[in-house]
Amino acid sequence: MESPPNAWCVYLVRCQDGSLYCGIAKDLTRRLAEHNSPDKGAKYTRGRRPVELVYAEKVSSRAHATQREGQIKRLNRTQKKLLIDSKANHIRASLT
Repeated sequence: MESPPNAWCVYLVRCQDGSLYCGIAKDLTRRLAEHNSPDKGAKYTRGRRPVELVYAEKVSSRAHATQREGQIKRLNRTQKKLLIDSKANHIRASLT
């Protein structure tokens, strides 16, 4: 997903064990590569590789990204799956 220089993304990845991880990034492509690299990425995802992008949304600022990340993290698994399903086609279109 190409982002304008000042845009932030809030994203969810599905880990190999089926769990979901939520984060923010300014460069989503780079961040996903870090999650799947042997020496970078979040501590949570290190033992759960590979990860796959399942949801992403662009926001206008880091503050908004952090706020939205908190909202998503408070959702239960069923609500997160509904969020993923509602955006699935949008992510695929953005990545091509």
